[in-house]
Amino acid sequence: MFNFIFFVSGLMFQPLVLAQQNPLSELSYVAPENEPIVVGQAGDNPADIGRYLLARGARSARVSPDGNSIAFSYSVTGAPQLWTLSTNKGQMKQLTFGNGITFFRWAPDSTRLLYGADNDGNEQESYALINVDGGDEKIVRPPVSGGFRSFGDFSADGRTIYFASTERNGLDFDIYKADLESGASELLFEGTYGYYARSLSPNGRYLLVSETVGEDGDNLYLLNTSSTELTTISAPESRANHADGGFAWLPDSSGFYLTSNLNREFSAVVKYDLSSARFSTIESTSHDAANIELCGETSGFLAWTENIDGFHELKVRNLSTGSNVETPRLPEGTYNISCSAKSSKLVITTNGWRTPGDIHTWDINNGEFQQSFESNLAGLDPERLVRPESIRITARDGVELQGLLYLPDTSSRTEAGAPPVVFEVHGGPSRQSVANFDAVVQYHVDRGVAVFEPNVRGSSGFGRTYVTLDDRTNRLDSVRDLIDMLQFFENDGRVDSERAAVSGQSYGGYMVNAVLAAYPGYFKAGVSRYGVADWVTALEIASPALKASDRIEYGDITLPEWRSFYEVNSPIAQADRINVPVMYSHGVMDPRIDMDETETMVRALRENDVEAPYILIPDEGHGWRKMSNRLFYYRRQAEFLESQLGVE
Repeated sequence: MFNFIFFVSGLMFQPLVLAQQNPLSELSYVAPENEPIVVGQAGDNPADIGRYLLARGARSARVSPDGNSIAFSYSVTGAPQLWTLSTNKGQMKQLTFGNGITFFRWAPDSTRLLYGADNDGNEQESYALINVDGGDEKIVRPPVSGGFRSFGDFSADGRTIYFASTERNGLDFDIYKADLESGASELLFEGTYGYYARSLSPNGRYLLVSETVGEDGDNLYLLNTSSTELTTISAPESRANHADGGFAWLPDSSGFYLTSNLNREFSAVVKYDLSSARFSTIESTSHDAANIELCGETSGFLAWTENIDGFHELKVRNLSTGSNVETPRLPEGTYNISCSAKSSKLVITTNGWRTPGDIHTWDINNGEFQQSFESNLAGLDPERLVRPESIRITARDGVELQGLLYLPDTSSRTEAGAPPVVFEVHGGPSRQSVANFDAVVQYHVDRGVAVFEPNVRGSSGFGRTYVTLDDRTNRLDSVRDLIDMLQFFENDGRVDSERAAVSGQSYGGYMVNAVLAAYPGYFKAGVSRYGVADWVTALEIASPALKASDRIEYGDITLPEWRSFYEVNSPIAQADRINVPVMYSHGVMDPRIDMDETETMVRALRENDVEAPYILIPDEGHGWRKMSNRLFYYRRQAEFLESQLGVE
């Protein structure tokens, strides 16, 4: 490893800066001369990036089993913490005050919540229980060195939890149950790679278990919690997705609802019956369904969302009549939904292009609809926030690609002609760029820089076939998609394709490295955040959470043919072809991609006299969670991009 370029201290507005001098072996400490990150006035045009980053809202809201309370994650204090409020609005209450939470779940009695927390993003979680009044907090599963966990479900009496963990050997996820009072745990099933506990039947007899099959697929099993016998529900030869949309058990434990693309192109709402061991289709469209919820005291309503080019629609079916229910009007964006079998109240979290995270409560029975929580725009003018446009582009081999384009309006620009553009590539690789709130995107746009979020082949949301088009040797086709998309804009004219940069994090960071190396001369600069440089080492040391899918997505790196392929086709093998400035960054606590991946690229570029600033953040993992670090980093990223794209 070599030295940092920047170090972020715990101070909110006065970060300590370590500047990297030339040559690499020399390190000097440079204290900033009055460099507070000024938020600026609400009416500033444009506002400082700090104001954009301070605009935020609720995440992952979940209604309590009794339907009276809502729990959600909120980072107003600078880190994601657990909060609650009443479904009838009322006073918000903060329950946690530590380093930040990673997830939470309601206990069945609605009086307690279980949450996870790790150490500065290392993803090695401890579990803790806390009362809804914020008292009587206790750790029920301490972290295990080298152990990763994935929470599954509570038993109906709230005394037992089910989860997956690698604590047996540090590699394979096994299925455990644990007594919350005694702390004793029992290994129910020894897995290989990625087996995960998902959802427990109401009678406690069966636990749904998924096995990861690539980035976009899984096999589904039924684990008998008494005999520990594992029965296959679905393990198709051609992989399918069963688990991403969640599960909703029938009250009598006779079956469950889910969303799946088994034997079809798009995920549909389906029902599985245990007695017949068969799936039946409830609703199917030409879009992916997800987020399945069963609502009402008699489980009379089935709710889900549909994804249309990154914009969600809410759907609700009255199971008694078989007809769909008219839904209330919601802000545009993506939706997370939650309800319980004891209440007809549906809680909807909206994250949209001008909505950082609102919570609405809708009583499906009586039609009452109210906003329970309003996100905070930190004084930003919502009229200045830009709605993305879905763009369809045909690649050179005929594959139809898609992306979201954010264009600055005339009030955000001081120059004539088309604006410069930043391609912001998502990670995954099978994730999808969607129409949610992105503070950095909106900041760039208000500074006169367009942002294009490409969904290259391999992205989810466009069908079962599309998500497989980047598997293994086809990965290079997805890199080429970025060039085809850039060339589309040469003729389209809405952005200046001669002033284009490419940016991304995680797998998106790999795409930055790859496209700049394989196709020099197209992009003027790059920003790679904790991305892969060498697939050989990345696949060898990948965390257990990634190894399960990597074998399908990339090939088995232990086999000579795949090692040879990545020795030739990793960005580091072509790094000498990168001839434009690239800004790199990494978190020291990252358990997914070793920071040596980033430093390898920095070293290679600097040895070729290519500008490669590098930011290393000690108290972060795979991404920036803390507000102090986000403020520090994204200001410098914006400065770098604007200087490279010639923004005045």
